[in-house]
Amino acid sequence: MNAVVTGVGLALPGVRSAADLLGPVRTDAAAVDPAARIGKKGLRYKDRATQLALCCADETLRDAGLLGEDGLTVPGETVAVLVASNHGNADTVCAVVELIAAEGSTRGISPMDTPNASSNVIASTLAIKYGLRGPNLMICNGPTSGLDAVRWADALITSGRAGRALVLGVEPDNEVVRALTGAERVVDGAAAVLVEHPDLARERGAGPRAVLGLSVRTSGVEACLDTLGSAGPDSAPGAWFPPGDGPGGVAGDFLPRIPRHDLSEAWGETSAVLGVLQCVGAVGWYAGGGAGPVYALAGRAGDDATAGLALLAPGTAR
Repeated sequence: MNAVVTGVGLALPGVRSAADLLGPVRTDAAAVDPAARIGKKGLRYKDRATQLALCCADETLRDAGLLGEDGLTVPGETVAVLVASNHGNADTVCAVVELIAAEGSTRGISPMDTPNASSNVIASTLAIKYGLRGPNLMICNGPTSGLDAVRWADALITSGRAGRALVLGVEPDNEVVRALTGAERVVDGAAAVLVEHPDLARERGAGPRAVLGLSVRTSGVEACLDTLGSAGPDSAPGAWFPPGDGPGGVAGDFLPRIPRHDLSEAWGETSAVLGVLQCVGAVGWYAGGGAGPVYALAGRAGDDATAGLALLAPGTAR
């Protein structure tokens, strides 16, 4: 049994669909306006990352057919939430620390800022907003966080802990994040997939957009690709998403004849968003007629690890 992807969502400047990730990106597009996407209600006092996550989650749940005019269309306890973000609330945390240092006490901290100082504020906000009462996890695991979140979602579904999972990666662009990462360009957005048990998807007539295949975690890009490629005679990729260039980058080093989509070229530092964004990109690959497994990799040379996931075409039986 392989879990399937039945919905996707994006909150990125200049991007409207999964297929848009495979082509040129407008670098001059306006930043996402969450209020314009989902209305102002519920956004007050929320930090940028949480606002982006809310509009991305709304799109994903609707795309999967799980959100209607009267709310959630499936029991809330069947839906888990897994959010990957390494810098989501860093600006709030830094502001609180600076205020305490300056005043020597916590009395000046606004009670409206307190929830935003918790690392799990994004995941908990999504659960409360949409009534998602399954397991709720916040993953802050460095560059591999997005693919790690997808792997955890798969584990929850295959173990019977949840029937479906909203997996979302989000990072904001602000001065604090740029200072922490040292990056000149930082993604300001979110990406999400709805992962579901195939039997539950079939029961409600939801067609899979992609199938989750082998998931691995290794010490580097080469080892990761070798492991993904050793899964069987049909494991050779039709396309792949590398972890990005940089020190020990992968440009031209691996799979030179396979279509390659480096999302970091368009978005800069993507951090926890990358792995989930790659999964959405794989859905776009299949929607455009692409065939064969799609490899998604996160974590470059010098990082703690490289995570890899093979996504399979809809209808693939495993």
